[in-house]
Amino acid sequence: MAETARIHWFDEVDSTNTQLLAARGSLPSGTVFAALFQRAGKGQRGNRWESRSGENLTFSYLFKPASLPAAAQFSLSQAAALGVAGYLEQKGIATAIKWPNDILSGGRKICGMLLEHSLADDKLADSVIGIGINLNQRDFGSGAPNAVSLCVRTGDHYDPQAELPLVVAQLEKYLGLTASEAGRKALAEAYLARLYRMGEWHTYLDRREADPLLPTTRAVEGVRFEGRIRGISPEGLLRMERRDGALLEFAFKEIAYIL
Repeated sequence: MAETARIHWFDEVDSTNTQLLAARGSLPSGTVFAALFQRAGKGQRGNRWESRSGENLTFSYLFKPASLPAAAQFSLSQAAALGVAGYLEQKGIATAIKWPNDILSGGRKICGMLLEHSLADDKLADSVIGIGINLNQRDFGSGAPNAVSLCVRTGDHYDPQAELPLVVAQLEKYLGLTASEAGRKALAEAYLARLYRMGEWHTYLDRREADPLLPTTRAVEGVRFEGRIRGISPEGLLRMERRDGALLEFAFKEIAYIL
């Protein structure tokens, strides 16, 4: 177990994020709530995170930075993504980070995250970093698109309770870099080096103008366009270049990948 982590295992909870958010005021930074099964695991965009009981790694990590500007909060997302990528690379798995923080293996999703922040004036008071890593699950009943697990990739079986300290150690390695401007710059560079589709032309959906009432060729889910990722803004916005040369920035939920 990582020395700086306080890991608490539960057989079953609704959501480790929900439980840790409720208790965070009285807990130190580095506290981890993990569960063998989550009845209502949280995913991005309000989705549920599917995980069969005891087969995967689902946990939440409490981080209370000493002094992190609210404007730099995306560095936590970068640190979390790099931490999980570092753990998987220790297992021999090549990874890519799909903005903002999904982890892909061979183009298939092996890990998802949900970060929930609390602010105090212009500083970040704390962050609950919820992480779900597919360890042993071989099929996904919800039809989750492109899901894969560590077991499928390697053929080995993994004990979630034995693997968690290894993940936490990598997570804390990168979270430590958020404490300084130089560290945050290093995080940004490492994140871009692993960014899925960086500099490649692909088709996306621009959801900023999606309107189901418009009777045109415009799709309900958004407008298709070809673009390539040019980088990430300091605030965490996805920077895209369109085929016509236009430069765009997207916030989370404003763009969808066509896989």
